[in-house]
Amino acid sequence: MKTLLNAVLYQLTWLAAVGGAGHGYWWSGALMLLIFAAIQLPQSATRIADIQLLLIAAALGFAIDSSLAESGVLIYATAVPWSHLAPLWIVVLWMSFSLTMNHSLAFLRSRPVLAAAFGGIGGPLAYWAAQRGLGAVSFGANHLYTLLLLAVIWAFVTPLLCTLASLLVNRQLVDEMHGAGAR
Repeated sequence: MKTLLNAVLYQLTWLAAVGGAGHGYWWSGALMLLIFAAIQLPQSATRIADIQLLLIAAALGFAIDSSLAESGVLIYATAVPWSHLAPLWIVVLWMSFSLTMNHSLAFLRSRPVLAAAFGGIGGPLAYWAAQRGLGAVSFGANHLYTLLLLAVIWAFVTPLLCTLASLLVNRQLVDEMHGAGAR
């Protein structure tokens, strides 16, 4: 049940962020992320790892999507608070995606090829849906080129996040064992 709840909360955050951005409500995704985190983190056995991964994903997402925006590959409808960098709502998506790595997408952590395929297909589809259906982003470059570039990026990023999730969970477990042994 917790796995299903995690997946549903991620999808609701995606809809709030992308749908909100497409209609000028750049803050709606951030609000939903707060709700997602408030529900997910207190019950998570991997809470520390989840928070660490969330912060890493925010920085990684900001860097990658800012590069795509600055190069003109992607043009964001609601570019708040920056005009040529990744907007808050897209960083929120990266953060919410990271909250699935130890939960609803945990099965990908030990399957890097599947994670790459999942990211290489799902990543571009998410941007395409945001562009096509909700108007949150526009493709500044040729659509095929943009989708292929996004496929390559997400085929790399998804297994990277899975690996980081595993490393952070293992580190949390070791830290907890040492902390429990010291008592």
